[in-house]
Amino acid sequence: MNEKPMTLLSADDLCAWYGAAQILYDVDLEVRRGEVVALMGRNGAGKSTTLKALMGMLAKRSGDIYFFGHNISTSEPHHASKLGLGFVPEDRRVFTDLSVMENLEVGTQPPRNWPDGSPAPLWSPERLFKLFPNLGEMPQRPGGRMSGGEQQMLTVARTLMGNPYLVLLDEPSEGVAPVIVEQMANMILELKAQGVSILLSEQNMHFAELVSDRAYVLEKGQIRFSGTMDELAANEEVRRAYLSM
Repeated sequence: MNEKPMTLLSADDLCAWYGAAQILYDVDLEVRRGEVVALMGRNGAGKSTTLKALMGMLAKRSGDIYFFGHNISTSEPHHASKLGLGFVPEDRRVFTDLSVMENLEVGTQPPRNWPDGSPAPLWSPERLFKLFPNLGEMPQRPGGRMSGGEQQMLTVARTLMGNPYLVLLDEPSEGVAPVIVEQMANMILELKAQGVSILLSEQNMHFAELVSDRAYVLEKGQIRFSGTMDELAANEEVRRAYLSM
């Protein structure tokens, strides 16, 4: 009998606000070691807000958030990052005046180990350039002189330099060329093979099916579906109600 993988990240009754406006309502979710979980929904459903709330980037949130056994419900983002929770925002946020190599150096954190003492994935610029060949061809190029897709790759690579156990990845297929989307899918599968977990905010059903094990569907800040990716793909009623444009 297979042992259930350990839960790395969990949220119970997660609520979040922007000012007086409540955006999330009692969201429950979990991400286990070595799995890719898609957080799906239309624009405005609360996907990005969920990732920001988990990372500690919102001034007002409530509920319980646990990462690697630590209660991070009231933690600042830098504390979550030091524990090994990575975050790749949708708006990229590269340092435009710094080169690719300098951007990567900014994200560097020490190596990590799993609870059993085995080493967690360790990332270096050389290893990341194999994952993102485009970046390897421009190590000295300033971030501001890169395409949107290249900046997206650089943001992911900089996050991986922190050697995270789990990455919160916001809309990786949004607004980039199809060839970049394909590279993003390959990157996610490679991270999974290395044992890195990913919580992926995504609208693109095809992309989510390519890379994800399980899915949560959000609508107006509430979880409307939870199940395997295969179950979501087979559930036309849920997809029509909450995912179709």
